[in-house]
Amino acid sequence: MAEMRSEEEQLEALKRWWKENGTSLIAGAALAAAGVFGWNAWQDYQAGQAEAASQRYQQLLTLSGQDSLDGAARQRADALATTLAEDHGDSLYADLGRLLEARLAVRDGDSEAARAALEGLAADGDRPYLQGLARLRLARLQLAGEDAEAALATLDVALPSPLAAQRAEIRGDAHLALGDREAARRAWQEALALSEDSDQPLYGVQLKLDDLGVEETS
Repeated sequence: MAEMRSEEEQLEALKRWWKENGTSLIAGAALAAAGVFGWNAWQDYQAGQAEAASQRYQQLLTLSGQDSLDGAARQRADALATTLAEDHGDSLYADLGRLLEARLAVRDGDSEAARAALEGLAADGDRPYLQGLARLRLARLQLAGEDAEAALATLDVALPSPLAAQRAEIRGDAHLALGDREAARRAWQEALALSEDSDQPLYGVQLKLDDLGVEETS
């Protein structure tokens, strides 16, 4: 009998404990399940967004690789670039899309649109290498537009080391365009030294130095 009373007391105690704590346990379990479901849903959403961005970028890459685009294809390329920027702005594909957008604009002879795309990437991008690449291409556009001072200003920042030699070469081109032959010489010599250090050959820089003639001494 004593054992039965003990079991009954334990049962009553369990009932009281459940009455006091059961609701919070159920709520906690529900919240945990909701958290797991929410995290999984968020992960699925992110994966879907990444896949959509990848597909749109591939479509834009295919279009930009064609020799020429008709009106409809050009509009499609513009729409893809806009969608990448607006819907996937923080992704790698959005930054790469801006570079392709600039390439297409240059091919169309629209230097203003090309500069806008490159300036946007250089200013707002989150990836230093692609920002630096945008600055190099922007500086070349500015040089082609006979604005060497703007090109120098564009490159008046430190760029990732793999781009340093190209930066020095373009700076040399800009100095020569401004008539400063010695500054051009120094920049091109720096470009050659950087390219040798990084084992990234720069073709044509030595020819530019040769065209300057023998370095003047004082």
